[in-house]
Amino acid sequence: MEFEFREMSQEEAEEIAFGWHYDGVYAFYDVEADEEDLAEFLDPAERDGTVFAGHSIHGLSGFFSISQVNNEAIEIGLGLRPDLTGQGIGAAFVEEGLSFAKKQFCFSRVTLSVASFNQRAIRLYKKMGFIRETTFLQKTNGGEYEFVKMQKKLQDFICSGKQELRGCFLDGDRKKEGR
Repeated sequence: MEFEFREMSQEEAEEIAFGWHYDGVYAFYDVEADEEDLAEFLDPAERDGTVFAGHSIHGLSGFFSISQVNNEAIEIGLGLRPDLTGQGIGAAFVEEGLSFAKKQFCFSRVTLSVASFNQRAIRLYKKMGFIRETTFLQKTNGGEYEFVKMQKKLQDFICSGKQELRGCFLDGDRKKEGR
């Protein structure tokens, strides 16, 4: 399946926040489940340049967030539309999201955090080359939950051939911090 990513509109953010509801334990990922997450997700200034809508033949199919952690790493977060989960398209969504990130950000390492109960996602990320880095507790959804931090190191520093991208730029073969 092919995905096209573009900056998320307010209408798309509201559709995801109020219209996407997951079954069972995965309801943990409902955007409405945490007031702070909901406010952040709905704020265009918070999403600006970091949260992208993923579209496929099924319409709005997911979201992909990308944050530049430092000159070498990005942190991603993502979600698929509830009716598309468990259908074997997660790997394609992540891979295409990372391909999109390569056009927008500079990085040689990707990190993500996933709730430790979400073994389905953890298995997927391991198959994709992510390794478990650590676990941590985070307050969210009215409680404290364990998360797994995972990372994937890339063979090369990615900067899509552009000289300057979102907070970092290349000078010859050396990475330098942006202005």
